[in-house]
Amino acid sequence: MLLDRLVSFFTSLRLTVVCLALGLVLVFWGTLAQVELGLYKAQAEFFRSFFIYWGPKGAGWKIPIFPGGYLIGGVLVINLIASQLRRFTFTPSKAGLWMVHGGLILLLLGQLGTDLLSHESTLHLREGEAKNYSETERDAELAVIDVTDPDTDAVVSIPQGIVMSRKSIQHPGLPFTVQVKAFVANSRVSERGANDVEPAAATQGIGSRATVKELPRVTEMEKRDVPSAVVEIVTPQGSLGTWLVSEFIEQPQSFTWNNRTYQLALRLRRHYRPYSLQLLKFQHDVYPGTDIPKNFSSRVLLQRPETGEKREVLIYMNNPLRYAGETYYQASYDEDNLGTILQVVRNPSWLTPYFSCVLVSVGLLVQFSASLLGFALKRRSA
Repeated sequence: MLLDRLVSFFTSLRLTVVCLALGLVLVFWGTLAQVELGLYKAQAEFFRSFFIYWGPKGAGWKIPIFPGGYLIGGVLVINLIASQLRRFTFTPSKAGLWMVHGGLILLLLGQLGTDLLSHESTLHLREGEAKNYSETERDAELAVIDVTDPDTDAVVSIPQGIVMSRKSIQHPGLPFTVQVKAFVANSRVSERGANDVEPAAATQGIGSRATVKELPRVTEMEKRDVPSAVVEIVTPQGSLGTWLVSEFIEQPQSFTWNNRTYQLALRLRRHYRPYSLQLLKFQHDVYPGTDIPKNFSSRVLLQRPETGEKREVLIYMNNPLRYAGETYYQASYDEDNLGTILQVVRNPSWLTPYFSCVLVSVGLLVQFSASLLGFALKRRSA
């Protein structure tokens, strides 16, 4: 029967060996691919996918050529669960084996949960500066900000993925349409010279006197792409022109329509929170007589207006701030020692690996102790 064949297939020891072998090949291949693709792209294509795809250079199609990390890990989890239910009965003598298998399954599921649920961003603060948001370094957003109200800004953020599609963007919070005319994933913006034959990037704002050059995508971990885009603002009465937005342009560009003032900016994607952190003091300690770092520490003021919470926290290496389901690690600092860079991590399944390791360790100890006790009893009875 088909059901019997499926059960036999998923409980097969050969399937376990094949999955482990494919996993070794995947790790080796993915590690080599990091040289060309970079860490983040290699992770996405090899380990956070069901298949690895290949296609001729310049072609618009790709075919799956090897199983990805999600597929291999998923089949291995099914194999472990199925073989455990079929081969082992729950008895005191097998309790250790159940715990070991349960720990391995929990470890694989925990890694999947980390990939799907975790999020990392950075918080860059200068001394005296306060922020209520962190930023994703390798992901941008197009921000359309209504700054008419002197007390409150109304912000509509458009993710980079939507901007890349170069479609007309309509949002309930915007009384006009944003048409993406061009998008460059990595670029350099230069001032347009008087004798420059290349046309201006846009008709309004900085873009009317600037040009954009497309650059190859960056793969090094220490560097990142700097995207640029040309957008057109289209109102019911017609077009207001085109604007060049880029991370090269530090200040937002303004325009007025229907007695309201708006700003445009292409910036790192922001993640806002109901509380803020203010950097009071950054300390960089070195060992006496050397330039070898000894400690980095950031004294911050945490304020949450809705609860009235206001307290100082010291963040340093191996002593992060854990607050509201997020962890703030001391990651880096500015060269002038007046600014700090905190890594912000949200990982709901962060305890899973610890539980898994404890469960496997206890299971091995229980199984070894049971076997040793049985052997000792047999020797005594003999």
